[in-house]
Amino acid sequence: MVAEDDEKQAELVRRYLEHEGHAVTVVGDGLAALAEVRHREPDLLVLDVMMPRADGLDVVRVLRAEHRELPVLMLTARSTEDDLLLGLDLGADDYMTKPYSPRELMARVRTLLRRSRRGTESTASAADRALRCGALVVAPDRHEVSVEGRPVDCTPGEFRILAAMATEPDRVFTRQRLLEELHGFDRYISFRTVDVHIMNLRKKIEPAPRRPIRLLTVFGVGYKLTDPARTAPRAS
Repeated sequence: MVAEDDEKQAELVRRYLEHEGHAVTVVGDGLAALAEVRHREPDLLVLDVMMPRADGLDVVRVLRAEHRELPVLMLTARSTEDDLLLGLDLGADDYMTKPYSPRELMARVRTLLRRSRRGTESTASAADRALRCGALVVAPDRHEVSVEGRPVDCTPGEFRILAAMATEPDRVFTRQRLLEELHGFDRYISFRTVDVHIMNLRKKIEPAPRRPIRLLTVFGVGYKLTDPARTAPRAS
């Protein structure tokens, strides 16, 4: 689905998507975008930020509050780092600034769809591949996270970071490595994007986010995921 109030931009994106074999629905404002997502449950949403009735940031905020996990690629004329981080913080999966290359847009759409399909594939063998780090469990096949049996809602970006780190507990992941996990070829954002996702994950999986015991900072290098039960000092 494409949500864009500029008719020429919307038509351009629609044509490129249809050329790649996608069925496309186009809407021109934020409230229509929410209604169509709820009705059609699309595979991906290409979302303009500046729209009437409800802007793109509000649309993402509502969709994530409703626990809808469809990939969202935001398009905007805004280009400051704070704007980029806000969109990602709210739950967008990728972010492109106008003017943009339609070919690059299509490449990002393909990447998001591949990631989404990998995440929703359900097979017997995949069901056995839950990743565990102590009381933290990440289930890539079901796109689920739990801590001590408590479900944790994660945005797609947060989930990709956590799933990558859960494959190798205690390994130190650099910001560059985690950024590649999020947006392998995105030149518009910085390492602060990773820091924002880590900060939000700590709010969700740590008992005291300001004093993390699971998602640790390795100063000057990056971050690592660890089992606090193994690293806690033994009682005398």
